[in-house]
Amino acid sequence: MKNRTVARLLYAEEVDMNGAPVRQPFPTGQVDQIDPFLMLHHVTTISPDIDPGKAGIGPHPHRGFSPVTFIYKGGVHHRDSRRNNSVVYEGGTQWMDAGMGIMHSERPPHDIQERGGVQEIIQIWVNLPRKYKMSQPYYQPLHANETPVVTGEGYEVQVVTGRFQEIKGPIRTLTPLLILRLTLKAGATIEVPIPESYHAVLYLLDGQIFLKGHGMIEGHYAVELNSDGEGCTLTAKQDTRILLLAGEPIDEEVSMYGPFVMNTQLEVMQAMRDYQLGKMGILIED
Repeated sequence: MKNRTVARLLYAEEVDMNGAPVRQPFPTGQVDQIDPFLMLHHVTTISPDIDPGKAGIGPHPHRGFSPVTFIYKGGVHHRDSRRNNSVVYEGGTQWMDAGMGIMHSERPPHDIQERGGVQEIIQIWVNLPRKYKMSQPYYQPLHANETPVVTGEGYEVQVVTGRFQEIKGPIRTLTPLLILRLTLKAGATIEVPIPESYHAVLYLLDGQIFLKGHGMIEGHYAVELNSDGEGCTLTAKQDTRILLLAGEPIDEEVSMYGPFVMNTQLEVMQAMRDYQLGKMGILIED
């Protein structure tokens, strides 16, 4: 397999999000997006005093993209204006195509204290092409026991969407994507094929790896790969958790403001007006 080369390393600096520290490797001053991926946030909250009714993020709107949450510790209680109501715990994924507009909230589950009071999640924003930005919203919860797993010598791979070693991930996406959650023990080596037309990025939650053709990479770095090979080969130097994001680029203009991702500023302004008029629905948390 011809290994891809590295375009750039992006350190996940801590940024302040409403008083909470969040690691954000992109967007940064170096890169706006890694098309079709608009943003990555890595959040760890450790508190014995989490109030599930007030913690997390209350009702808020989205339009024009797919907010996706990967739960590593704890859980997330999702509620939205389309009457979806579910809790997904560690090892699971919550996928939402916001489409034409939806209101949702993301809170810790009510049993968070019993589970140790620790929340660790990654949230990404996946862009939608123009033809799907006004599609019907769609929510997909994927629990850990519903996620296919490929195991090898010292590694485990959860296949969220796309195909890995003939295993297909269950999440339905509106554009071609490959998303894998990898757990490697120190000393393990794995080859990961990536379709050559896809843009790809690796994010290391922790640990340390040797990336063939490049060298050592530490935890809290995102690695943007060039589209010049068939995949990547990773060797864990320490126990490591990695999120691999790869997808067909959309290659369209992007206009963003807060929770709205459209193609033009006029469309963003229309989204704001539609939200104010209640056209994205109403969410009253019970």
